[in-house]
Amino acid sequence: MNRIKKVFTLIHLGLWILFSLLVALQLSQDDSNWFPLTIGFILTCLYVFYSHFFLLTRYAGKGKRGAYFKWLAAIIFTGPFLFLLTHYYKQDNWDPFLGYYTMALVTIVPAFLFLSWLARVTENLVLNTIRKEQLEKQAVQAELHYLKSQINPHFLFNTLNNIHTLVYKQAPAAPEAVLRLASLMRYMIYESNAPTVPLSREMKYLQDYVGLQQLRYKKSPVVDLALEGDTASCHIAPLLYIHLLENAYKHSPARLEPGAIQVRVTIQENRLIFRLRNPVNKSPAHALEEPGGIGLPNVRKRLTLLYPDQHSLEIHNSGETFTVTLIINGLPLQVHEGETHLLYN
Repeated sequence: MNRIKKVFTLIHLGLWILFSLLVALQLSQDDSNWFPLTIGFILTCLYVFYSHFFLLTRYAGKGKRGAYFKWLAAIIFTGPFLFLLTHYYKQDNWDPFLGYYTMALVTIVPAFLFLSWLARVTENLVLNTIRKEQLEKQAVQAELHYLKSQINPHFLFNTLNNIHTLVYKQAPAAPEAVLRLASLMRYMIYESNAPTVPLSREMKYLQDYVGLQQLRYKKSPVVDLALEGDTASCHIAPLLYIHLLENAYKHSPARLEPGAIQVRVTIQENRLIFRLRNPVNKSPAHALEEPGGIGLPNVRKRLTLLYPDQHSLEIHNSGETFTVTLIINGLPLQVHEGETHLLYN
């Protein structure tokens, strides 16, 4: 805000310098006494302009109109004097004083009263607009921070349950699970604080998560995760896909065949397409989104705040499979010939 006020100060200074030069140039051609006349004219304009300018600042609220009009009357009737005093300081005959006073009163004073009002209204409009945008941005950031803060306990709660099971069974994989969780938490705490992260890093985070979940299964990897395209210049909001992947595990059958959960991430020009498909657990005890769940609502809210009018989220339940397709448009990507890289298969 201080930077904007400095910009307005520079604009005022520049316009007054330009105006003074134009007045001096005009009067120097018509009057031999142009210098004192120019000084008096500029001083009168400055006095009327800034007296009214700051008057509008101090007495702008309701209940101050009486004081405002009193001071306004004082500015109007005293405004022409600086001009007249410099114009007549060498004159012996002061008879035309009243005529020139009236001329200045009906020309200079009203014009610069209006200009000062216009300047104050313009500055207030700009400053209020900036304040409103800052407040809206702060509100959005606060809500995003709140939504992101939900991810950590939600994810930690689910993962600790899995590790608890491994420890209870005294499984040899328990220490490895703790190390994987530490790696995931390191990313969530330190790296995900940035507004965006490289897509490759987010995919590595999902890969680590899949590796942690795989400790529950004895069969070959149950997740087929593939990335198609160049991720070098693609950045996205962090922790955007984790809820979708968590839901895929949570709402799939307890026994999964190898590759039963399919994740495809594709970069096409300036579009990022995320598709996830998992088999549906037909047990009545499992709903697609449990009451009080924060997964999909969290994702929807974050997408609305982060990528307004740039995304589409489609969810389809065929009864046999549950498919989520998330498309983010308008990402600043460098187009390269893509190659398919299997991150986890």
